[in-house]
Amino acid sequence: MTKFKSQGFNNTFKNARKGFRLVLKSELNIRIHIAIATFVIFLALYLKFSALEFCILLFVIGLVIVAEMLNTAIEFTLDSIYHNKYSRMVGMAKDISAGAVMFASLISILVGVILFGSKLFF
Repeated sequence: MTKFKSQGFNNTFKNARKGFRLVLKSELNIRIHIAIATFVIFLALYLKFSALEFCILLFVIGLVIVAEMLNTAIEFTLDSIYHNKYSRMVGMAKDISAGAVMFASLISILVGVILFGSKLFF
């Protein structure tokens, strides 16, 4: 047994929705990612992507959004632990997590160029 009370199935989803709303309110970058993702999804629908192409597209979109959310969680956690004081190690951790978002974004751009390039230019 655990000392923490079980949340229950419905509360788990309630907390997850709350977390998603929090990141949407607090982070401009994730709003930008979601706006671009929405445009890309509509363009893929217009270009009649196959099911496999659409799944690949959704996967890389999810990769970027999850990376951004984890980056935000890491930043909030470190800021709360260190009370927003500067620390070289905290700065390095934040830079690494931001680098993960950048890497995921670059991979998604490359996948997008391949997928959309094959539809638009061939």
